[in-house]
Amino acid sequence: MTQVYDILDRLIAFPTVSRDGNIDLIRYIADFLAGVGIEAELYPHENGDRASLFATVGNGKRGGVVLSGHTDVVPVEGQAWTSDPFRLTRRDNRLLGRGTADMKGFVACAMEALIAARDQELARPLHVAFSYDEEIGCVGVQPMLAELATSGIKPEWVLIGEPTHMQVATGHKGKTGIRATCRGHAAHSALAPTGLNAIHLAADMLTGIREMQAEIERAGIRDPDYDVPYTTLHAGVIKGGTALNIVPDQCEMLFEIRNIADDDPKTIMNQFFDRAEAIVGPKKNMFPDAEIRLEIFNEYPGLSTDASGEISSRAIALSGQANRIKVAFGTEGGLFQELLGTTAIVCGPGNMEQGHKPDEFVTVEQMEECRAMLARVTETLKSA
Repeated sequence: MTQVYDILDRLIAFPTVSRDGNIDLIRYIADFLAGVGIEAELYPHENGDRASLFATVGNGKRGGVVLSGHTDVVPVEGQAWTSDPFRLTRRDNRLLGRGTADMKGFVACAMEALIAARDQELARPLHVAFSYDEEIGCVGVQPMLAELATSGIKPEWVLIGEPTHMQVATGHKGKTGIRATCRGHAAHSALAPTGLNAIHLAADMLTGIREMQAEIERAGIRDPDYDVPYTTLHAGVIKGGTALNIVPDQCEMLFEIRNIADDDPKTIMNQFFDRAEAIVGPKKNMFPDAEIRLEIFNEYPGLSTDASGEISSRAIALSGQANRIKVAFGTEGGLFQELLGTTAIVCGPGNMEQGHKPDEFVTVEQMEECRAMLARVTETLKSA
């Protein structure tokens, strides 16, 4: 096997589920790069169990390309794997393991490309950026980008290697995660009308969310490049109540907005605030402490790169693919544009249809296409 597959084998062996951190994997990458003369900068989380990494080959801080990827993976519990998810297994043309597609396959290719670039005369730099906690909302890349923004680093563009089957993606939706904390008034369930049921408040809020979604689906702005061509609202978690015979006074609901570029999530948030007030307002006379408190706990912007622009056209040529697409999942692309002012493209090996599933895999063919693309990217950096 060539070096990239040896690297991938080591990366898969680190069980970097988001909740558990990635520090052992990041130290492995830093040590591996140091062993070939490439110094990496780490951006650790305050608890010490996770970190992001940034490394550069070539001179200068301005221009060049960033190869960006996340190192965390989703859990495997409850999934029917037919092989060890944290051991790289080859079956014919498929390389199986948690994270092979999403997205340690690309991370391995990026490491190989950086090492190969070390021995070439680059007029512009090649960078790699590897982050943590992307799977829970692009969390780990943000403090790294904030520090890089003050360092003078200004790449021309960033290639985010999420699995697109090596097609060039120029857009994805933004995401806003919202917590609704509903406060009612406790009572014995035999006297339920004397209390205010916080679960019922959450249910009323959920009804409003569903009505808003139906209206968006019926008459909202469309972007036909997406599989779901409109902004979506989704409730994923509801927690409330302690016993059946108690009217619950607390309930929490987590829900999200995934917005297309032409929809403003702040405008949608204002509708949520109005809905919350409409629910609790009439109850204040009897229950003055009634409340639905809304707070954003995570957000990242969407990506909207000019599909006919220079960088998109360049990426198309480098990828060898003819299609420009938009993807349903989120990436750090919008954050690179927002915090570093650089153009972002999403293109990487594998298919997200294999991500997050048992027996996740990337094909050798896709890995080889990615390696070839990154070699072509490096070639472009030899000229000023």
